[in-house]
Amino acid sequence: MAKSGTTTQGLLRAAIERSGYYPALVAEAVEAAVGGEPISSYLVHQETTFDSNEVRRHVTVLVLTGNRFIVSHTDEQAADAGSPSPYATTSTESVKLSSISSVVLSRVVANPESYTPGQLPREVVLTIGWGAVSRIDLEPAACGDPNCDSDHGYTGNSTADDLSLRVSEAGDGPETVRQTLVFAQALSEATAATATPAR
Repeated sequence: MAKSGTTTQGLLRAAIERSGYYPALVAEAVEAAVGGEPISSYLVHQETTFDSNEVRRHVTVLVLTGNRFIVSHTDEQAADAGSPSPYATTSTESVKLSSISSVVLSRVVANPESYTPGQLPREVVLTIGWGAVSRIDLEPAACGDPNCDSDHGYTGNSTADDLSLRVSEAGDGPETVRQTLVFAQALSEATAATATPAR
């Protein structure tokens, strides 16, 4: 996965095909976004959700090149008033590495008292922010006086939350968890390298 060039492009194509989720459509969109750049790392994540009586699938492909972070989403939709047959939508976004503001990796480990280095977490959540989407959580501000009924305005937090992927060993398998860890490390290192001033 850390190999570069054609070999990694072939491995990415194979991973997309293994997912079994419209591989020709997904691969074409990803390859068009990557262009001729060598691939440093990648992650393919398929998610199945249940909406009323329907099962919907979604695949996310993340690709890291020397200069960019590429995100591809493909969703399937049931027939509706606008389309008499089921359809899929694919979108890709290309982000300069210098634009990435945060890479957060949360790990859930079972039995932490017996954890050994290198042991796979039970699940991981990878959150990446680059400023396209921010979430603001507000709540009324208060003072320390329990009898005070004055308006103190609001307080809150702004969080960059452009992409969040949850991967679990039970749902996605240990190899996908491992790939997520490798991709997160590669992306963190790449963004750190772009933030380091040249000497």
